[in-house]
Amino acid sequence: MRLYPVHFTRHIDFYAADIHTRLALPYVNEGIAAGFPSPAQDYMDLTLDLNKELIKHPAATFYGRVRGLSMKDAGIDDGDILVIDRSLEYRNNMTAVCFIDGEFTVKKLKLENGKVFLMPANQDFEPIEVTEENDFMVWGIVTYVIKKM
Repeated sequence: MRLYPVHFTRHIDFYAADIHTRLALPYVNEGIAAGFPSPAQDYMDLTLDLNKELIKHPAATFYGRVRGLSMKDAGIDDGDILVIDRSLEYRNNMTAVCFIDGEFTVKKLKLENGKVFLMPANQDFEPIEVTEENDFMVWGIVTYVIKKM
């Protein structure tokens, strides 16, 4: 999976998805035990292509590298890579990449009584209420988070 830089911002670096390449990786079809070890070597003849697994709408999918800690309690940390699908409709409590007043940010959307709030997942950050005065759009929905362990 290659990342092609598209745009860099203070909170998210954006990359285009390269779906024209194929990288078949060994895949353990029977699952990997989190308790006692299993004989996984017997199942290593299968392969998995992450492009096909992670990208459902290639023309509308981008990657974004997170900068900051506002979503750390949701498991999204500084340096993680987001898979962002711009073709999906947003709903309440979805994690989204939003554009507000010239800045991109990743937050959980809270829709309440006709109002939109951008909710961080870190108590050190305040929710952002979106008002009519804001230049705002939901840019895309986060479908996966890729992290380094």
